[in-house]
Amino acid sequence: MVKAHVGKEEEMRALIEESVQALGSVDIFVGNAASGVLKPITEIDEKAWEWTVNINARSILVGVQAALPSMRARGWGRILTITSIGSRRVFPEYGVVGVSKAAIEALTRYLAVELAPYNIIANCISPGVVITGALDFFPRKEEMIAYAQRHTPVGRLATPEDIGEVAAWLCTDVARMIVGQTIEVDGGYSLLAF
Repeated sequence: MVKAHVGKEEEMRALIEESVQALGSVDIFVGNAASGVLKPITEIDEKAWEWTVNINARSILVGVQAALPSMRARGWGRILTITSIGSRRVFPEYGVVGVSKAAIEALTRYLAVELAPYNIIANCISPGVVITGALDFFPRKEEMIAYAQRHTPVGRLATPEDIGEVAAWLCTDVARMIVGQTIEVDGGYSLLAF
């Protein structure tokens, strides 16, 4: 296992280099680091903004740049980014995280257009509320979970396995014509107007 602080460019590049040395290449890059300061957007200071955008969005660009030589050499690659419904919908105290997730979606579209000619395909997965330990950091966690459960048409929240299965499928050649898209994996939650 290789560990790195994804907010530090030199560590991110070392992570990719060590992976190439250990595995021979990096064919699939998944940008799923998430961090942020949960408070009203009007209370976000420069440090909180820089921290959140750096960890969530910039780390993806650095990682992709480091992985590109390996993908180009093979003539095949997949880039998956994990965003959030909060990139398009407003949640209390999620402002800077939502902005960083929207930046990831835009970055993924630009990567998709630039890299598709090299058979390197980029897409986003946008989960709804997923049952993980990350929920412990949210204010009003129980209220948020209960609301999401009531408003998810399939009657349950997504699991990490649900997200992983979509990610694995997007990395297959069957999905090669899905390029630069944000795939919502939320059980229909984002479809409802209220």
